[in-house]
This record gives sequence, C-alpha cells and structure tokens, in this order.
Amino acid sequence: MHEDFHFKQFVVKQDRCAMKVGTDGVLLGAWVQTGKAKKILDIGTGTGLIALMLAQKSAAQIDAIEIDRDAYEQAKENFENSRWASRLHVFHKPLQQYAFLPIEKYDLIISNPPFFSDAYKAPSEARNVARHTDHTLSFDDLIDGVKKLLQPRGKLFVILPSKEGGCFIELAAKKNLFVHRLTRVKTKIDKHEKRLLIEMGFERMPVSENDFVIQEEDLSFTKEYIELTKDFYLGLKADVRGLGDEVIR
Repeated sequence: MHEDFHFKQFVVKQDRCAMKVGTDGVLLGAWVQTGKAKKILDIGTGTGLIALMLAQKSAAQIDAIEIDRDAYEQAKENFENSRWASRLHVFHKPLQQYAFLPIEKYDLIISNPPFFSDAYKAPSEARNVARHTDHTLSFDDLIDGVKKLLQPRGKLFVILPSKEGGCFIELAAKKNLFVHRLTRVKTKIDKHEKRLLIEMGFERMPVSENDFVIQEEDLSFTKEYIELTKDFYLGLKADVRGLGDEVIR
C-alpha cells in the first residue's frame, strides 16, 4: 500500500500507478520555466505529478495524456481533487494518436518519458510499459509527436538518464529539434551525472549548460536542491528516501 504523497499545495494519490512519485518527476517539474505559456501538454502523465506542479507555477491550461488505464484514472482523480481542476484535463490516448487530433498547438510540452531501451526489465508489466521504450513510446515517436504538437517558438522539456539523454539529443537534432538548456544532475559532487534535464526548441542556438548536485557528502540536501524544490515539498528529510520510490542512484 503506497501512501498519498503530500506537497505544499496538492496531494498525489499513487496506489494505482506503476510509477510512483520520485525524484525525476519532481526535478523536472521544478526545473521547467513556464514563462508565459498558455497551453501545456504533459506526455505520459502517470500520477499527474508534473502537470500539477506546472499548474501551481503557471496560469496555463494543461492537458495530459496517459496510456495506462489505472494511471489515467488516478491522474484524473488527482486533477479533480486539486485547486486547479478547471485547468487540468487528462486523456486516455497514446501520443501516436493524440498528435493527429485537430487541436491547437502547445506553447510547452513536458515529458518524463520511458527510457530503459535495453536494461533489465521489472516483473510488473505496467512498470515496464512506463519505463521501457520498446513497449509503447520510442524516442522517434516522442520527437515526431512533439513536432506535430509544438508551436514554432514552443519548448520541449524532458528528463532522461545521461546515456539515453545523449541518444535523444542526437536523434532530435537530426529532426531539427535542438537543445537550448542542459542541466547535468549528480547525486553528489564527486559522482558522474545520472540524469540530464533538457530544454529543446526548433531554433538552433548556443546551449546554456550547468551541473546540479542533489546531496552533500553527509547526505543532507544541497542549497540548490532545496531552493529549486522549496515551493513544492512540505519538508526535506536528511536523505533521499524522503523523495519517493523512484530515487536517483
């Protein structure tokens, strides 16, 4: 039984979702700069966590899509129970279908996509669908869908492990979607980066790059991590076990 996850301004129920609240989603939701975006799409919303975070930090209308029936139902419940219910909408459709609907394009698209294309697979089929690109949503499909749905000056935001992120960046560039901002996430200062936070757009420009560290050597959180997430977490515990099941290691 997984308990509800309480943030400052909303609650995420997650008992029906294969992928629980975790560091990746919180990092991405906090890192995104929404600017003046009026229309946002969250691809593979899961519990609805990132969409809820963006609803808190913007005035945008936010659509979300999710292929897993249980996760879709849970995201719908989480949206309806939030203070932004009128601005949040979730659809039970794969991106490959959703991209061809006659809808207005988005100013901002965000995704914490499936990423382990060749890694060990978990026993849970639902969890595999959420994590593995060979089940439902390849990087090709994601990029092609984004190209159909994103405004010419719009932005795409994703988080990926460093290896898969590098592959994604190369593939996207071949399809004329380019990196604008890149943050390399490390668990500690002396570790290799474990995740890449990536902002992309159709315009080619110099890349703004930086490193981001989550923990100090004593396992306390860094000032930069606390600053990034302060509007969302009720409080940060002394180690990453307080962040949910999907912890960056």
